[in-house]
Formats: sequence, C-alpha cells, structure tokens
Amino acid sequence: MKKITIIGTGYVGLVTGAGLSDFGNYVTCVDTIKSKIELLNSGSIPIYEPGLKDLVKHNISEQRLNFTTDIKKAIKNSEVIFIAVGTPELQNGDADLSFIETVAEQIGENINGYKVICTKSTVPVGTGNIISKIIKSKSKNDISFDYVSNPEFLREGSAVKDFLWPDRVVIGASNKKSFSVMKNVYRPLYINEKPIIHTNIETAEMIKYAANSFLALKISYINEIANLCEEVGADVHQVANGMGKDGRISSKFLHPGPGFGGSCFPKDTRAFATLASKNNIKLHTVEASIKVNNQQKERMFLKLKKLLNNNISNKKIGILGIAFKPNTDDFRESSSITMIDSILNKNGIVNVYDPVISSAVKKKFPKVNCFDSWEECSKGTDAIVIMTEWNIFRGLDLKKLRSFMKTPIILDTRNIISTNKLYKNGFKYDNVGRNNIK
Repeated sequence: MKKITIIGTGYVGLVTGAGLSDFGNYVTCVDTIKSKIELLNSGSIPIYEPGLKDLVKHNISEQRLNFTTDIKKAIKNSEVIFIAVGTPELQNGDADLSFIETVAEQIGENINGYKVICTKSTVPVGTGNIISKIIKSKSKNDISFDYVSNPEFLREGSAVKDFLWPDRVVIGASNKKSFSVMKNVYRPLYINEKPIIHTNIETAEMIKYAANSFLALKISYINEIANLCEEVGADVHQVANGMGKDGRISSKFLHPGPGFGGSCFPKDTRAFATLASKNNIKLHTVEASIKVNNQQKERMFLKLKKLLNNNISNKKIGILGIAFKPNTDDFRESSSITMIDSILNKNGIVNVYDPVISSAVKKKFPKVNCFDSWEECSKGTDAIVIMTEWNIFRGLDLKKLRSFMKTPIILDTRNIISTNKLYKNGFKYDNVGRNNIK
C-alpha cells in the first residue's frame, strides 16, 4: 500500500482521500484552512454526502487517514500526490488553473525523491504538460517524477458508492512504471476485476469532459422532447421508458426536469466548448445542450407565471428544494436559483424549504423566508414549486398541503407527484412533459 498525499479537501479531495485510505493506503489530506483541518481531524465533515462521515471516522480510527495544513511535510512524506483543488470558471468559459499552478509550484519546491503526481481535478486537455513544466522549473535537484491523469466520476449524493464501487478507473500514464504505481493504489479494485483503463494523459483528460458533456446532452435532449410532448399530448415518461429499453440508449439520464445544475455539468460543458473553440472546432451539440439548459430553467418560471395568470407581484411562492439534486447540499447553478431570482425580480415573495440547505440560501438570498419544514413553508402561499426531488416531497400529504395554502396551485418541475392525485385534490397544476395545465 502507498503513502498518499491529497492536496485539497473539497468534495473530490475528501471523498478520494477517504476512499483511498479505505483501500488500505496511508493518506494525508492537506488544506490551507486550519479550522477546516481541525474539523476533519475530529471526524466531522463540512459537506453533506451520505456515508462520507462514517468512512472518514473509520479510517481516522484505523490511523490510515489524517488531515494537516503542513503541505511541505505532506509532499516530502508521500509516494503519490493527488491534486484535487478547484478549477472554477473564468468569465470567458475557461477553467481557472491558478490553484492547480500554485500546487504544482509547491510540489516542485518540496519534491525530494521519485513520486507520481496525479491530477483528480477536472482540467482541460493539455494541463498535464503545464503541471509537469512547472514542477520541473521549481525543482532544485532535477528529481525525477511521473505525471498521471486520473479523472473522477463521482455523482454528488452517491459519491462514496461511486468511489468504492466504480464503473471504471481511468489512468492516463505515459509509462508502465507510473501506471503500475497507480494500479497498486487501486489494488482492491484491480483484484475485484473492476475495469482499469490505461490511456495516455491527454486521452484521460478528454474522457472526463466528453463523459460529462454527453450526460448533459442527454438531459437537454429529453427536456426538449418533454416540451414537445406537452404540445402534442404525449407523455414524456412513457417516451423515455420506451427509449430507455433500447440497449443502445439506456434509461440513465433520461429524466425530464428544470435543467441540470451543480458544480460539474454547467462548468464542464462551457469549458469543453471553449477548449474546442480554441482548437478551431465547434462542438455544436455541446453548445446546443448549454443553450437548451438555460432555456429550460427560464421555461419553468414561465410555467409558474401562466399558473398565476401572469401575475407574480406580491404573490407568495413556496419553493420546495434548493439543492440541484437530492442527497447533497450543493446548489451551485441549481435551477432553483433561476426560479428564485425570477420571482424576486417580479416582486414576488419567496418561501423556501430544503431538508439540508438553509443558512447558505439565506446568505445568497437575504429576502427569502427560510423554513424548517414544508408545512411551515407552504402556509399562506399562492403557489408551491417543487424544484428538487427529495424523498420527503414524493409523499406530500396533498390534503394537508392544500389546507395550508391560500390557493391550491402546484408546479412540479420534477414530476414526482401523481397528476391524478393532484386533480382529485382540486389543485391547479403543471409539470414537465406529462400534460398541459389543469
């Protein structure tokens, strides 16, 4: 088993560190924020991710996982270094590599023997060359190292499962030595015959963007089909079911809704399109998925307006769900943000309830009213909008909900409530791709 350093304790770094330590490796996770490190060493975690807290606690107790702010020591004591810092989006759509470059400089300044340097962060094709050049330029003793690309394919809300039981592990390595080291890092998966794919570095970097963009495209596609279904009287769920039975298509990501969000798909599709443009290639399909996604978010607000007879001003709207998907506290680029912004811009009043997110929402939207239950959130509302398919919303007591509301109007952007039950309980409602307004 290897001595591993993970630089960055965000979502990817934390899951990777906990997962690799569970594989039997000795892992040190590094971050510059002292309070965060103290929190992690105590067994607590700063993000909501099912199963992660128990995984972290277990491996701390087994003395395979620890957290520190001492990056110099962590680099020197490691055999493999994973870079897992953020690559936020720049104004022009590019990925911001400044954190990556800073880490590469620190590695170069402190490298003291042969190591494998591995990037987990999502980075544009060609970043591996940039990192390698920086490390070489900062290294004082011309110490040898190998660079590897090992993209992550973690789904928020099921990241622990995805890491411990992955569909595949992609390792972009330029020689057998570094690939062998990485195979050893993932030894339990190799023994269990999980596919470990060996590519060159550029191909591994490309796989990550190509995969995310394809999934985003599937979501945008089914949303457009849903919109057409509304006009012609078809049911998008039956359409998606019929399509998904085709082995060439599969049913995954054929779920209509208010558009994709989160930390990956929006940022990665834009970065992928920007990368292509820089190389004189136009990714028409990817650019179309971005456009469709933005339009889908706006379309949800237009549905709400129509339900309220185009009058939002002074109407009290209850928003159920802020996270971009269930089982996470991440609401970056969530469709709910577009919905809240649109309502506030039309002088509407917004009530909010999410099972996990509260203070972060209030910080972003000081004018919204945050509640601790869907019951409190719905009191006196002119309409309810379901934006996230948390399980608690799937079983809403519609009679109880209606008794709290001023007017029984529901926009179900996730199609999780029976339209038959809505109709029987006297609701005026709309959804995505199932029927026209009733």
